[in-house]
Amino acid sequence: MRLPIPERGGRGNAVAVMAALAAALLLPAALTFFFGNDYPVFICCFILIYIVAVSGLDIVFGYSGQISLGHAAFYAMGAYGSGLLVNFLDFPIIPAMLAASILAAAIGALLAWPASKLVFHFLSLSTIAFGEIVYQIITHSPGKITGDFIGLRSEFVNLFGYLLDRPGKFYYLALALTALFLLAKTYIVDSKVGRAFLAIRENTHAADGMGINVRKYKIVAFTISAFYTSFAGAMYMHMVGYASPDTALQKQSVLFLTMLLFGGTGTLLGPIFGVVTVMLLVEALRDFQDYQVFIYGILMLIVIVALPGGLYGACKDVFHRLADKPGAMGGEETGDAA
Repeated sequence: MRLPIPERGGRGNAVAVMAALAAALLLPAALTFFFGNDYPVFICCFILIYIVAVSGLDIVFGYSGQISLGHAAFYAMGAYGSGLLVNFLDFPIIPAMLAASILAAAIGALLAWPASKLVFHFLSLSTIAFGEIVYQIITHSPGKITGDFIGLRSEFVNLFGYLLDRPGKFYYLALALTALFLLAKTYIVDSKVGRAFLAIRENTHAADGMGINVRKYKIVAFTISAFYTSFAGAMYMHMVGYASPDTALQKQSVLFLTMLLFGGTGTLLGPIFGVVTVMLLVEALRDFQDYQVFIYGILMLIVIVALPGGLYGACKDVFHRLADKPGAMGGEETGDAA
């Protein structure tokens, strides 16, 4: 008979979590020591920001099955909204980030209300149109309050008098916020709301027949997703101290979707796998930045043809195959007695 894969105990999980946390906390010092500058830490900060943004996209796409090609709009709304609140209304930065994200989530809910009845390419086209509207507002703002094509500058995060004006300083705040958002995502997808998302993704008509308010939960998914992605945009604004209209371009939405598909949808770790892999690949191919969209297209084709479950799904399959091999669990597979 085939031996079952043993489950790791609570102590093993605790050790793994503590080891991962220790590695994450020591990462900036190690990278600065080996490379002699803050640029690798800067990339790590971007990875954390993108994990939050792509995790938000995963909620609406991976869990509830709604296609969005305009999430860069929410990313830009978080960045510009937070910057404008700080610059013109003297909001403290953290409350400004939250306020901008809540506003973007409310706009996402308003968008989702009519869009919740759309499916397939009709829904994706509506999100593309929304993204283009946001881009035009940013580049042709009243009184040029957004800086139009020049962009908008804002302040760095200041926590209790400690200015986070370098990547090595901002990294720890980004790490804490990313962990908080991933924890919240875990609770959401394991709740009644998450189960409703999955039912809608699998079969909308069956979910409706089971008494699930499909329109309501589609709006909820879009609202949560918009909050995640806009908060990531606010993190970006106050890490760099600047936001440009490029944050609302279609290629930014394509980047988010590429990261999600390449990592794996409908999982907690899939977005992490996708963001880390694509970011490292983009950095390795920085000399070919004019061909970024072409590279994203190749990655999508790889996922469609060879990795339908994404990189994380492929890693899981390999693990299960190795675990199912005779002798992989420490002994030979035993057959039934004749």
